[in-house]
Amino acid sequence: MALPTNLATLDGAPLAPEALADKVVLFVNVASKCGLTPQYSELVELDKTYGDRGLVIVGVPCNQFGQQEPGTPDEIKDFTKTKYDVDFTLLEKQDVNGAARSPLYQFLVGTGPDIGWNFGKFLVGRDGETITRFEPKTAPNDPDLKAAIEAALG
Repeated sequence: MALPTNLATLDGAPLAPEALADKVVLFVNVASKCGLTPQYSELVELDKTYGDRGLVIVGVPCNQFGQQEPGTPDEIKDFTKTKYDVDFTLLEKQDVNGAARSPLYQFLVGTGPDIGWNFGKFLVGRDGETITRFEPKTAPNDPDLKAAIEAALG
């Protein structure tokens, strides 16, 4: 199974395949009303630190955990921009677990365990293969996560 190429941004537009081609990508299922929502600040910092070297951060809103992402696309976009100055890619809202799990998360999770909560992280290499997974409470500035990014970037 390969990384899906038919991804849509939060506003419903197709994500251009070249946006992820030959990039290291950190996919994060995000939510606006979660105790872990402040991780957005650290994700913005990762984007600033590693973006020029080929890291792409992709937030994937998900409302499966405590209904913590109830907003419309415009509300999510406004919240993340106003509160955290997010300008990395946000995809359309998706299910990450269960029968309606999106094709993206079918690929990312594979045969692994379900995602436990908001802000689960998957690092995907330039070859489009999942390198590693980090649990929700692993902060974006965690040394192990940063080391994995550094190694993937080469």
